[in-house]
Amino acid sequence: MAAEKASRLLSLNGLFPVYKPPGATSAQTLNDLKSRLLKEAGLKEFTKRRKQTLKMGHGGTLDSAASGLLVVGIGDGTKMLGVMLTGSKKYTTTGQLGKATDTLDASGTVTEEKPYDHITREAVEMALGRFTGSILQVPPLFSALKKNGKRLSCLVREGVEVEAKPARPVVVYKLSLTHFQPPLFTLDVECGGGFYVRSLIRDIGEALSSCASVKDLIRTKQGPFTLDDDTLRAERWDIEHIARVLQTSAPPQEPVCKRLKTAEDGAAAVQS
Repeated sequence: MAAEKASRLLSLNGLFPVYKPPGATSAQTLNDLKSRLLKEAGLKEFTKRRKQTLKMGHGGTLDSAASGLLVVGIGDGTKMLGVMLTGSKKYTTTGQLGKATDTLDASGTVTEEKPYDHITREAVEMALGRFTGSILQVPPLFSALKKNGKRLSCLVREGVEVEAKPARPVVVYKLSLTHFQPPLFTLDVECGGGFYVRSLIRDIGEALSSCASVKDLIRTKQGPFTLDDDTLRAERWDIEHIARVLQTSAPPQEPVCKRLKTAEDGAAAVQS
């Protein structure tokens, strides 16, 4: 049975959506998922000459404080993850006016507070026009971007003085205000790769002669995947559910003889 499950797991190829809960990093979510699958298949993780027991990766980091859709690649599907980094994404976010933080969201330390009583729904809607289309955006200091091979967020937490990355071109396809009850406002955002919703909320606050930070952030779409019933939550992180989802997303079909042999050997080692 163990060898059969191992063979089934290592024959899986393609992309599938999982739900990342708030508070966990994208890497932690992926590692948790991978550990569960290896345990179910009776396999141990090992790396030899950079070859892993099970190849898995995700298609773009989601903030640890955020929740929602994380696209995962398994087997040969990991080769397709680059498309997820540049494709269209959708988010629903709630911003808080009058409060700025060092991380640009609720997980950080408050760095500034400003009045927001003068801000109306009409003013917010007018400001959104400045952030639609091709725009320039300064990424957050707390981000996965790197300097000298190390993440900016890690450098900042270590007390290293880091300069903000220069503004870079990004694309916002759609931006709409869905709820306004000061100090909170909710937006639906559709954007391209490399876009930071936290920077958007910061910039909107500044455009309104105040400040703002993200209170809540949910990714609802990435590439062809949406946050729906097919998105696998933790209780469905098993080989059978992933196989079912991959069948509907047309995974690549390539020979996996070597990986099947690894599965059988690994399962036999666990049993012995």
